[in-house]
Amino acid sequence: MPKVTFLPLKQTVEANPGDSILETALAHDIPLHHACGGYCACTTCQVRVIEGAQNLSSMEEEETERLERADDAAANSRLGCQAKVNGDVVVEMVHLD
Repeated sequence: MPKVTFLPLKQTVEANPGDSILETALAHDIPLHHACGGYCACTTCQVRVIEGAQNLSSMEEEETERLERADDAAANSRLGCQAKVNGDVVVEMVHLD
């Protein structure tokens, strides 16, 4: 089972292969924001990939366009609702309470 580590919580959990980062977070009660409900209509589930970018699904055009409009996006940003986990990854949550 792939593992996802969520920073700054320093919490590592197992992910079902093919589940999104958001689905993994919700399954383990990790408070990853998702104002649109995971439909790629906002950027509140944005994460920055620290390690393991190659273990995530490729970015689709809709995700790319959404991130291009986000003020706080970085080169290593992904939307948690769109990035599917295929191997171990370390991500930093961008929007925290």
